[in-house]
Amino acid sequence: MSTLLDTVAAANLPRQFGLLEKSVEALSHSSAVQSLHVRGSLAAGTADRLSDLDFVVAVHDPSFASFVRVADALMTAELGAILPGWRDTIVARMGGLGYVYLVAYSGKLYQVDLYIVPVSRLETVLARTTAMPVYLAEGQASRPHSHVDWIINSTLERPYSPDELLVEILVLGHMIRKRITRGQRFIAYAEMFALHAAVKNMIKASLAPGSSFYGWYQLPEEIGTTPIGRQCLADLDRLLTGNAVPTGEDLTAALTTALTVAERAAPTVVQALRPAIDAYWHYLEYA
Repeated sequence: MSTLLDTVAAANLPRQFGLLEKSVEALSHSSAVQSLHVRGSLAAGTADRLSDLDFVVAVHDPSFASFVRVADALMTAELGAILPGWRDTIVARMGGLGYVYLVAYSGKLYQVDLYIVPVSRLETVLARTTAMPVYLAEGQASRPHSHVDWIINSTLERPYSPDELLVEILVLGHMIRKRITRGQRFIAYAEMFALHAAVKNMIKASLAPGSSFYGWYQLPEEIGTTPIGRQCLADLDRLLTGNAVPTGEDLTAALTTALTVAERAAPTVVQALRPAIDAYWHYLEYA
């Protein structure tokens, strides 16, 4: 394993290399993991101080469901993730499940992406993305398991809950901050639109969970029938009238408004995540 990591280090020498080592050690402790691959800017040798750690985690097919279930606990206990993983809607569908974590390390907040894939589909994933192996288990054969299709499809098709949408909003805020710092205006625009959609979805999931309407349709008729709903829609309207390509100040204002909406629409969710939200603001302030 050290030799494989040395190859990545020689290509990048990123400031977060210590977190890379720690992540590989934590993830490889599980007997369910057959191999780990780093992809994205670390694999391409273009990482900077803001780059995320982007893993392909190949899990033996029979253990796939159990590994997905414990991923949040593992990332929190072993790596200091401040929030549950966001079920990534941006990553391409390659035959597995993508999750994004925000991990506190050495006084900074880093993004760690896990693309968890059954071993039986690993070659398909590796053919679609540039990746470097950083861990390979020895002497372990794997066999395909029919249940992984159902697990992956049912997970991808399951609607997001209010707490998952709040996590999505916070993760997107961290991602947008990186885009602003790098001057990536087009991507900042796209991710800001995704944040707006997540706020809208959180309102709907909280106040109209049985909605049969698609996307942005019928919001006033469906949500605006109660005082809380009207307040949430007013907050959403204020959010949408901000700059399409945000500055740092715009992002802070948008996140503040998003949390105001969450406190109105899903107060118990905010209460449950309050320590994580406080930690998030702390790290964002010093980003």
